[in-house]
Amino acid sequence: MGHAKRKGSPVSGSRHGRPSSRRALGGSAAALVLASTLAACGGGGEGSTPVLNWYINPDSGGQAEIAARCSEESGGAYTIEVAQLPRDSPQQREQLIRRLAANDESIDLMSLDVVFPPEFAQAGFLAPVPEDVAQEVSEGVNEGALDSATWNDELVAVPFWSNTQLLWYRESVAEAAGLDMTQPVTWDQLIEAAEDQDKLLSAQGRRSESLMVWFNALLESAGGQYIEESGESPEDIQFGLSTPEADRAAEVMAAVSNSSAVGPGFTTSNEDTNASEFESDDAGFMVNWPFVYRQAQTKIEAGTLDASVIEDYGWALYPAVDEGTPSAPPLGGIDIAVSAFSRNPDLAYEAVTCIVEDDNQAEYMITNGNPASSLAVYDDPEVQEAYPMYETIRESLELAASRPLSAYYSEVLGSFLRQYHPPGSVDDQTGEQTEALTRAVLTGEQLL
Repeated sequence: MGHAKRKGSPVSGSRHGRPSSRRALGGSAAALVLASTLAACGGGGEGSTPVLNWYINPDSGGQAEIAARCSEESGGAYTIEVAQLPRDSPQQREQLIRRLAANDESIDLMSLDVVFPPEFAQAGFLAPVPEDVAQEVSEGVNEGALDSATWNDELVAVPFWSNTQLLWYRESVAEAAGLDMTQPVTWDQLIEAAEDQDKLLSAQGRRSESLMVWFNALLESAGGQYIEESGESPEDIQFGLSTPEADRAAEVMAAVSNSSAVGPGFTTSNEDTNASEFESDDAGFMVNWPFVYRQAQTKIEAGTLDASVIEDYGWALYPAVDEGTPSAPPLGGIDIAVSAFSRNPDLAYEAVTCIVEDDNQAEYMITNGNPASSLAVYDDPEVQEAYPMYETIRESLELAASRPLSAYYSEVLGSFLRQYHPPGSVDDQTGEQTEALTRAVLTGEQLL
């Protein structure tokens, strides 16, 4: 797409020196015990193989397959069993927090949304990452993923997969609008192009985590930060919402939301509804995660979407807020953490180093649609074949900025959603009002 790229090392075997075990995901995962609740059995009887319980976010079976593969490769050192957490990220957090607060020894490994490690680490729920493990799992990983897994200057979790949003566009619409998509484009340009062509500009306007993802990307792209200083206590947090950069981000958010380029249900639109919009005849432009490409392919294979639709797909880096200022795309993904109450933390970290191997990340990206945190994976020919936009994904990850990292992220998010929704109502006062509400919530003066 005309952007500069930084090359990684080709994937050969694995990053950590084990023999390659690449194969299609499938049957071996069926041998695992899949349950929503597992017995507190960190070990088993004397002489038996230790069991490591891995609590995972829902996917298409990829984590279960990796668990089976790593169990086999351990040569009997451990067996990983997986238990599925709720689909909703806040519910995942709630379930884990409650159990860890009770010193639950049945949790060994956890798949955490990238915004949660600071809170879990601050509460003392995470086992320290051994120095040799930290060095091994950090090699070749994109900086944003490492930042998400770091708290108080220490790696507290291990990056597994990283996600980022791209600007998706219909090539026919961009051409008709006269946009040169080999060059960075701004949100203002997209609004104008979509309105001129009577096409949709799709973004996530729903009152949910996705709204924070959008606003934070706008703020970072404008040169600001949601939290400028995190601090160890709520009183030490320095917010960046009463700034010209935050005002500019709010201005862009309102401009998009109030334009004729968004659909009538914009305030309830999420990633899935946007992906469906982009498959329609009204599609023009969209910001969304890479899953949309695989979703369209699946529908074509099922005969429910014409192949000509995906042939019109184009992709580029996330839109800029202002011309001449690089964008800061959203960062998502999953980090793997080890519980402080695990009976086998050393084995758990041995398992983690296997889980995040390049081969496993590549296979997981191909089959489950979740981009790798290791930049070298994007040189894998199979990954490149499955994702022809691999160069743009890799570059986007290198530019991506995480959502505000805070031990109080739940309170920060709740306050934000209360003030910034509906997105068409925000103005240059919203940031200051959100700061005041967040401080009141953090000090216990107000409830959400």
